[in-house]
Amino acid sequence: MPPDADVTAADDEALLTRLRDLALVDLDALLVGTEGAQYRELLWAYAEDVEDALRTARERAGALLRQVAADPLTLLDAPYATRARDGGRDAADRAARRLQQRALAARALARIDDLAAHLFPRLLEVDRRRASVG
Repeated sequence: MPPDADVTAADDEALLTRLRDLALVDLDALLVGTEGAQYRELLWAYAEDVEDALRTARERAGALLRQVAADPLTLLDAPYATRARDGGRDAADRAARRLQQRALAARALARIDDLAAHLFPRLLEVDRRRASVG
């Protein structure tokens, strides 16, 4: 596992928490008792926060997709003599590490996608309300 994996995991956890928290917001409860400028400001603030969180999720998902798309088994296409060089231990260790990294990236991507799938409809709802307010 790369040395920056813990930092990446912590950053992902912060993003996941943000997505989860924003998806839990009940828009009606958030806006109850507000009207006029206060209603509009609160609506826009929530919308901008959701947009920013989803943009951050999209950027992170893109980075994770690049990791998932990498082929850790490229050495499979090499001749057996190349794979067996130096007993094949280094190649096996390298491939195993890359496969583990790809698995971690795939799991992180799935978690982000799952939460974004719950949050994106919230953005469309708040956009509908913003459009009606003007």
